[in-house]
Amino acid sequence: MSLFLNVILPIMAIFAAGFALQRIRLLDVKSVSAVTLYILSPCLVFTSLYDAEFDSGYIIIIVYMFALFFIMVFINKILAKLFKWPANIESASILATGFMNAGNYGLPVVLFSVGPAALPYAVFIMVVQGIQNNFFGVYYASRSSKGMKYALFNVLKMPTTYATILAFLFQGFSVKVPESFHSVLSMVGDAAIPVMMIMLGMQLGSLTGIKLNWQVITSAVSLKMVAAPLIASGFVLLFNVDPLIGLVLIIVSAMPTAATTTMYAIEFDTEPELVSSITFIATALSIVTVTILLNIIA
Repeated sequence: MSLFLNVILPIMAIFAAGFALQRIRLLDVKSVSAVTLYILSPCLVFTSLYDAEFDSGYIIIIVYMFALFFIMVFINKILAKLFKWPANIESASILATGFMNAGNYGLPVVLFSVGPAALPYAVFIMVVQGIQNNFFGVYYASRSSKGMKYALFNVLKMPTTYATILAFLFQGFSVKVPESFHSVLSMVGDAAIPVMMIMLGMQLGSLTGIKLNWQVITSAVSLKMVAAPLIASGFVLLFNVDPLIGLVLIIVSAMPTAATTTMYAIEFDTEPELVSSITFIATALSIVTVTILLNIIA
C-alpha cells in the first residue's frame, strides 16, 4: 500500500489534473506537446546523458528495446493470422503494443520508485523509444500511404535525437559545458517530467471516441501490461543485466501504450478509435498492474 500511496497515487493525481483541465477548458494539446518536444525534452535528454557515466548498460538497453519491439510485432502478426485481422487492425495492434509510455509515465514512476540514480537510464530508454516510435510508429501507421523514407525523415525531425548525439559527442571528446549554460539547461529540463505528466492527462482528456473491439483490446492490453514485463524479466535474468538497469527495463516495459500512437493513428486513419480505446484502458488498468509490479520487485 505504501508504494501505491507514495508512487502511483501522486502520479495519477497529476494525470487527473491534466485530464480535468482538458475537460473543463479544452486547451490546445499540440501547443503543450510542441513546447515539451522542442524545448523541455531536449534539455532533459542532454543534461541527463551528459552527466551520466556511459557503460555497456546503454548498449544492453538498445538491444532490449529493439528485441521487445520486434517480439511484439511477431506476436501481433501471429494473432492477425489466427483471428484473420485486416491490415489496419494489425497495424493498430502493433501501435498499441509495440510502444510503451516511457516518457510521460515511465520517467516519473522510475524516478519515484527507484530514485535519481536510475533516471539517466530511463531517459535513454525514452530517447530510444522516441526514435522507434517516430520511425516504426509512423511506418506502421502509414504503411498503406507512406513509406520508409517518410518514417526516416520523421526521426530526423526529432530534437531529442540531436540532443542525444550532442551529449555523446561532448562526453566522448570531453567538451566542458560552462556551468551557467548547464544550470539553465538543467532548470529547463527539470520542467520536462511534470509537464509531460500533465500533458498525458490532457491527451487522455482529449479522447472523443472509443471502439470496443474486445478481442483486439484484450490481446493488446495483455501483451502490453503482462507479457512485456515478463519478457523484460526473462531478458534481465538470461543476460545477467545490472540490477539497477534491470529494474528500469522491467518497470518501463510495464508502462501502458504510448499516447503518441493515438496521434499517429488519427493522422493516418489507422483505427484511431480502437488505438485510443486501448491507450485509455491500458492506462486505467496500469493503476493496478504497476502497483502490483512495484510491490513484487520492491
